[in-house]
Amino acid sequence: MGGEKIRERKRDRWQKRDKEKSKRQRHREKDPHKEKATSRCRRQTVGVVEARDRRHGMALRILVRAPLLFMGLLTTGLAQLQIPASTSRGFWALPENTTVVEGAAAELLCGVSAPGSAVQWAKDGLLLGPDPRIPGFPRYHLVGDPTRGEFHLHIEACDLSDDAEYECQVSRSETGMELVSPRVILSILVPPKMLQMTPEAGTTVTWVAGQKYEVSCVSGDAKPAPDITFLQSGQILSDVTANVNEGSQEKLFTTESTARVTPQSSDNGQLLVCEGSSPALDTPIKVSVTMNVLFPPGPPVIEWPGLDEGHVRAGQSLELQCMARGGNPPATLQWLKNGQPMPTAWGTEHAQAVARSMLVMIVRPEDHGTKLSCEAHNSVSKGIQERGVTLQVTFPPSAITILGSASQSENKNVTLSCITKSSRPRVLLRWWLGWRQLLPTEDTVMDGLHGGYISMSNLTFLVRREDNGLTLTCEAFSEAFTKETFKKSLTLNVKYPAQKLWIEGPPEGQQLRAGTRVRLVCLAIGGNPDPSLTWYKDLRMVTEPRLPQEPRRVQLGNLEKSGSIVSRELVLVTSPSDNQAKFTCKAGQLSASMQLVVQFPPTNLTILANVSVLRPGDALNLTCVSVSSNPPVNLSWDKEGEKLEGVTSPPRSAPFKGSAATRSILLRISSGDHGHRVTCRAHSTGLRETVSAFYRLNVLYAPTIRALQDPTEVNIGDSVDIVCTVDAKPILPGMFNWERLGEEKEDWSLDDMEKLSKGSTGRLRIHHAKLAQAGAYQCVVDNGVAPPARGLVRLVVRFAPQVEHPTPLTKVAAAGDSTSSATLHCRARGVPNIVFTWTKNGVPLDLQDPRYTEHTYHQGGVHSSLLTIANVSSAQDYALFTCTATNLLGSDHTNIQLVSISRPDPPSGIKVVSMSPYSVGLEWKPGFDGGLPQKFQIRYEALETPGFLYMDVLPPQATTFTLTGLQPSTRYRVWLLASNALGDSGLADKGSQISVTTPDLDQPSEEPDYQLPTEQPAGFSDLPLMPMLFTVGSLLLLFNASCVGVFLWQRRLKHLAEGISEKTKADSKEDQIRNDYEESQWTEDLDNQSSTVSTKDMEPYYHSMKDFIPQLPSTLEEVSCPRGFTSHEEENMVFPGHLYDEVGRLNTPSGTWGPLYDEVQLGPSDLRSPEDEYENPNGIYDQVAGDLDPMDMDSLPFELRGHLV
Repeated sequence: MGGEKIRERKRDRWQKRDKEKSKRQRHREKDPHKEKATSRCRRQTVGVVEARDRRHGMALRILVRAPLLFMGLLTTGLAQLQIPASTSRGFWALPENTTVVEGAAAELLCGVSAPGSAVQWAKDGLLLGPDPRIPGFPRYHLVGDPTRGEFHLHIEACDLSDDAEYECQVSRSETGMELVSPRVILSILVPPKMLQMTPEAGTTVTWVAGQKYEVSCVSGDAKPAPDITFLQSGQILSDVTANVNEGSQEKLFTTESTARVTPQSSDNGQLLVCEGSSPALDTPIKVSVTMNVLFPPGPPVIEWPGLDEGHVRAGQSLELQCMARGGNPPATLQWLKNGQPMPTAWGTEHAQAVARSMLVMIVRPEDHGTKLSCEAHNSVSKGIQERGVTLQVTFPPSAITILGSASQSENKNVTLSCITKSSRPRVLLRWWLGWRQLLPTEDTVMDGLHGGYISMSNLTFLVRREDNGLTLTCEAFSEAFTKETFKKSLTLNVKYPAQKLWIEGPPEGQQLRAGTRVRLVCLAIGGNPDPSLTWYKDLRMVTEPRLPQEPRRVQLGNLEKSGSIVSRELVLVTSPSDNQAKFTCKAGQLSASMQLVVQFPPTNLTILANVSVLRPGDALNLTCVSVSSNPPVNLSWDKEGEKLEGVTSPPRSAPFKGSAATRSILLRISSGDHGHRVTCRAHSTGLRETVSAFYRLNVLYAPTIRALQDPTEVNIGDSVDIVCTVDAKPILPGMFNWERLGEEKEDWSLDDMEKLSKGSTGRLRIHHAKLAQAGAYQCVVDNGVAPPARGLVRLVVRFAPQVEHPTPLTKVAAAGDSTSSATLHCRARGVPNIVFTWTKNGVPLDLQDPRYTEHTYHQGGVHSSLLTIANVSSAQDYALFTCTATNLLGSDHTNIQLVSISRPDPPSGIKVVSMSPYSVGLEWKPGFDGGLPQKFQIRYEALETPGFLYMDVLPPQATTFTLTGLQPSTRYRVWLLASNALGDSGLADKGSQISVTTPDLDQPSEEPDYQLPTEQPAGFSDLPLMPMLFTVGSLLLLFNASCVGVFLWQRRLKHLAEGISEKTKADSKEDQIRNDYEESQWTEDLDNQSSTVSTKDMEPYYHSMKDFIPQLPSTLEEVSCPRGFTSHEEENMVFPGHLYDEVGRLNTPSGTWGPLYDEVQLGPSDLRSPEDEYENPNGIYDQVAGDLDPMDMDSLPFELRGHLV
């Protein structure tokens, strides 16, 4: 209804404004000067009106009217133009001021009295033309009947551009004069299209009740400026400020209004509306926001069940509801107990705007005086609203206690006290004995817990035997607890003693054997309580065994009652401790006793020894002690059934009223006594029973090796255990030890082997066996009893053959005249035994041919094959022979070239090994000797001195020599020549020459790394200045030697061919082979004859063991020639068995044994120095040309000169 009234008032105001505008226009036509004055007066009036309206709160209306008044004044001024008086008289219809809304059609009237005249309209002075269609203005055209003088201007869909002054003009004509109608104003009203509200329209704003807020509302472009009104919950707001501003186009205006709002709780959920009204609007436009007004809730209310608020009983379930109405947001409720929050839930009913919370609690006595309060508040509450209630709790005593003992002897006073727990209100106490009430001695009331009271009543009375078993009751009562009774009762126990006590059991003095089951019963008559029957044995209480695993020799029965008789049984299995023991049963002051007599064998038979560790030869004193027996026993000794005599001691008293006996013996211990049992027997004649104990002789003895696997064989790369089994006492975990036996200390290391032992067996485990691990090992067993046991075992590492390759091609020289013989030597190492095969130029050799003879032999792992070729022919036998060695694990081969005898090959590898100012030590490698004995000669020269000097190497076959007679700080060139009976090696080989410079006297002499002894004439080194004399002497010696050689050559020439071709006997062959092994090993191929295979540059397959074991003799497969030795250190060590059955057991004398697969060894008598070798340089092929003296090649017969190959 308020909005309709506003619209009606606005409509009336606009109609009145239009009338005033028409009136002003008429006055403007009459007196323009007066109109101007009137306009000024009107403006002053507007200011006065505005001031008056502002004082009355009408500022918004005045601001809206001001532009309209301005337009009216403007119209009035335009209307004051000079118009002829006859103008209006030529029109029968004049246009009027017209107002239309934007978009509507407008029509201005113009009726001319003189038809036929040219009529046109002018817009703001612009002539539109007489054409009725008005070109250029599609929405403009003239309507009406021109013949009747109707020239009305019709405008379609008016917009703001049509807002102007219009006049109708009639041009001069024959029938009339020129006419101009009064100017009229066409006003276009533009309605506002929108209202913009802050806060944003359509939203919900949250405000707090009582606080001021500003809301602004701005209209869109409009003409005239719209009026803006604010409505809060349907009521017009008065505190509003409005401003009119120019719009986005000319003639358009906007209105901005700001309202100050103070929301109240009643505005919650209501609308705040901004309403814009204008003459161009039929209905005002509106925008709004929804007000969410926050306001505090009302005070909380507690709904108490019942009439007496705060009064409650302990144990009751109390349910209290707290309620708070109103509030936005709804109230938050919180229950407090003495100011402390309680965990409760609460809910809200938004429809009724009510918050509720239910408190449920079980009331306890300690809640007395507790204040329960409910608080209500929300986010805008300025304070917390609270409602509280204080609890007044009624509670009975939680318990009644009777202090004192209800048990008393007859005819004595009993004193008791009855005390209650705290109660509210207080309770009264009374006593009952059976159905008889007893008067208390004293009643007392005290303050209790939780505001309650404690009641106490004391009672003293005399008890009699007939009161036994009656119920004594303390009762508490109060008017507040009429429906409840609180009691505490006791049963009165009046005590009085038993009348008689006795024991039933075996007859007094009866002899019982240990282990007999005996039953004793104790009986008593009368008494309260029932007599507590207790058994005692010699003043000690009898109890059951504590541990379940102990034998149950005593069984103590429970008290049993039959009528007025009480009994308790004691069942025991008699033992020595029961002998003459006194068994007593007690019941209070009464007691009864019985004594038993028990016979028993020795309780303990012990053997004592004077020593703990026994060794053969020790004297052992054993004493047998029978601790206690009844009756006495006789002691005797025996060892493994053999009776022994001993010394008996007189009997003596012992525990359990028995007697003790002792008997001793003396034994002499031997190793055979280990494990024997020495037994002591105690015989009881009365019991006809014998008890025995034994002492086992534990004799410690040194270990003895029972089994040792010798030899132990393993393939190279495999693993094997060397097992040693012993018999010893004691057997210790770490008693086994192993030693590696060899010449060098480094051979003794067992780091790469694993030592194991278990019981009486020890093991040496070898992983991935290597050749270097082969040899002798010693098992040493020491258990702490001397002497330790030692056992030797040989480890055989089996491997494929390895043929010795001293040079890429081994040469053997022989005369090819079909009368000489040649022997080819092939040596290989390998285990097991090796089989040799020979080929010539790749073709297998037929050993059935009588020209070929093969002899094989071996010593340890070294195997040799000697192939002798008789009647050597240069055409047939100068060839490449191949020796192949084969065993189960593989094969290997080497090549030997059979050639003619020739000059020696040049030596190679000459080098300086020491140097001094006067001498140079030289070393070299000899070349092939051409099949004849060779010797060496040194040729040297000083570069500053012309001429050469020569010096023979002594001994002839030495490979080291010290060249003396040199000068300090001198450069020399040295050549080395090799020569035999056919000539020398020449000087062309670069490996046989070297240049040296001797040091100054100030420089220290360089000691050679090693030097073999060489023969030099006495005092030769003292003559460094006589090299020429030494050369002359050497030539003379060579000349004499040549003469002697010619003489010897003539003597032996005729036997030379026969000696070469004749087959040697087996014994001489054996010596020859043995010498070959000896020279090849001990001289390290220093002689380097054609038949010798060098081992200098090769590692030995097995290490020598000559430091601890004797030599194995060389053994030919055709002829056995054993050779032994005697060693002081090892004379008690014997190796049983042999290595390979196919070789044959050696007839080794007892007490000797040889090395296992070592290189060829020599006995002590065979050891020779290099000087001895020079004195007797016989080798395998010395028969060929061993005795030939050096001479020219032409002096030899043709058959000895050899043939070219």
